[in-house]
Amino acid sequence: MAKQHKSLGILKPLIIAVVLAVLIRYFIFGHIVVDGHSMMPTLHDHDHMIVNKLSYDIGKPHRFDIVIFHATKESDYIKRVIGLPGETIKYENDTLYVDGQKVDEPFLDDKKRSVKGWLTYNFIAEVPQGTVFVMGDNRRNSRDSRIIGPIPLTKITGKAEVTFWPFSDFQVVK
Repeated sequence: MAKQHKSLGILKPLIIAVVLAVLIRYFIFGHIVVDGHSMMPTLHDHDHMIVNKLSYDIGKPHRFDIVIFHATKESDYIKRVIGLPGETIKYENDTLYVDGQKVDEPFLDDKKRSVKGWLTYNFIAEVPQGTVFVMGDNRRNSRDSRIIGPIPLTKITGKAEVTFWPFSDFQVVK
């Protein structure tokens, strides 16, 4: 009889650990694999990332956050927030202006130096309330808000936090 009781004593912490892991994985952190080159050079095709699913349940997206959102019924996209609700976004001569004020994009500096001509073509966009304007860092090869329109906040599923695989690409995402 004592052996059965000892077995239950070992199983109880194991069951609790598994339940906690499932709850944390389902409600707090997720996993996404980058599919494509639209976020190069920041993220690479097949990078595995940890996604914070609570970020926007307790807060709002900030400019330059990298977010995951439902783009279609079949797929999620990963892009960078450029414009926030109510703002006017303008690109002119490869420079970002938000509500008429120049905004630096240091994460694009290396990419801009490595391409001939412009990286981001000129355009103006209004960001409606309740939405964000997102773009890929590889501006010449990104299906983003310039094509699919502003993204409703309700479609954002989380914030990219860490690239963990391949290990050579390990980084806390900025």
